[in-house]
Amino acid sequence: MDKTADNKIKKLKRELKRAQSHLEIFYELTKAMRKTLHLEEISYIILTGLTSHQSLRYNRAALFFVNNEKKQIEGFMGLGPMNGKEASEVWQHIEKEKKDLYTLIENYHLIKKNKKNQPSFMKFIQSLKFPVDPKSGLIFDSLEGEILWIKKGNKQLKDDPLVKKLDLDEFIIAPLKIKGEIAAILVVDNYITKKNITKEEFKMFEMFSEQAAGALENSYSFELTLTKAHTDSLTGLWNYGYFQYKLDEELAKAKSTNQNVSLLMIDIDDFKKYNDNFGHVQGDKALKKIGQIIKNSCRKIDIVCRYGGEEFSLILPSNNKKEAHLLAERIRKAIEKNKILNYKFTISIGAANFPKDHAQKQELIKKADDCLYEAKRKGKNCTITC
Repeated sequence: MDKTADNKIKKLKRELKRAQSHLEIFYELTKAMRKTLHLEEISYIILTGLTSHQSLRYNRAALFFVNNEKKQIEGFMGLGPMNGKEASEVWQHIEKEKKDLYTLIENYHLIKKNKKNQPSFMKFIQSLKFPVDPKSGLIFDSLEGEILWIKKGNKQLKDDPLVKKLDLDEFIIAPLKIKGEIAAILVVDNYITKKNITKEEFKMFEMFSEQAAGALENSYSFELTLTKAHTDSLTGLWNYGYFQYKLDEELAKAKSTNQNVSLLMIDIDDFKKYNDNFGHVQGDKALKKIGQIIKNSCRKIDIVCRYGGEEFSLILPSNNKKEAHLLAERIRKAIEKNKILNYKFTISIGAANFPKDHAQKQELIKKADDCLYEAKRKGKNCTITC
C-alpha cells in the first residue's frame, strides 16, 4: 500500500471515530434532556452540552429569552468561567474529580439550592437585558432567524452591545424557534483558550441547536400546562394547591440550608358586606385588583397565592419575623391608601415564621391563621405576628 492511500485510510478512520464520538454525544444529551421538562433544568443541560469537555467543548455558553411583553431580550442562564484564573480552577477540579456529563448536569441542583453562591458568569448573564431594537445590534439581528458565525477580528462589531458586554471575538449566535416564533438565543465562544471554531464544530452546533430548540419547545408546553393547572383563574395568582406544594418545597429547602421562611395569611375585612351591597361580579373585580396590589408589594421571590374566597397566602423565602412584619405592613398600607373601585378596603394579616414558630407545615399554617383571627378580634386592619 502506497503512502498516499495509507494517509487516506488514516484520515477516514479519524473522521469515522469523530463521527462516532459525535453520535454518542448527541445520544447522551438527548437522553439527558428527556429526563426532565422543567425549563431551568433543560436550559442547564443544553449549556452543559455546549461547554462540557465530553461534548462540544466551548469555553462559554449563554442562553437569552425574548420577553415580548417587556420588549427586551433577557439573559436567562450562562455557563463558563469569567476569567483565566477561574477557568483553570474549574477545569482542574473537573479533571481531578473525573466528572462526566451527568455529574456536571447534577451540579445544577447544587447551584439552585445555594443561589448566593451562583457562578459569577451565571449571575452576569442574568443581569443582561437588551431592548428589542436595532440599536441592540447582533442580538437583535439574530431575531431574523439565521445562525451567525462571527469570525475573529471583525472590527466593525467592536462597538456592538453584545460584543462589548461579553468581550466577544470569534463566536456563534443562534436563534431558537419555539412554536414557529424565535423565543430564545444561544451564544457560544472560546473566551479563554482563543481556539478557532472549525467548520465541523459549526455544523455540530447547528445540529445541536435544533435539538435544543425542540427540547425547549417541549419544556415551554409543559411549563404552560403546569402554570395553568396551578393558577387561580380569577386573580391570576397561584392557587391553593400550588401554595401547599411550594410551602413543602420551601420548608425542605430552609431546613437543609438553615434559612428562615415566613408565612402570611391575609383576609379582606368585611368582604361579605361588600358582596351583598355591590354583587359578586363587582366583588370578583375587587378581588382581582387587591390580589394585584398584594403581588406588586412583594419581592420577586415571594410566592403570592389565593388561598380561597377572600383570603390570600404568601410564602416568603429567606425572610425572618421582623422582615415578614415589615412586608405585611407595607401590603396593608398599600390596600388602605388605594381606592379600589371607588371603595376603601382594609385587610387583616397574620404572620408566622419557620423555624421560630413551628417546624411542621400544618402547624405553621395554623399559627399564621391564629394570628390572622387575633387581628380580626383586635379591630381588623392590622398585622399580628406570632
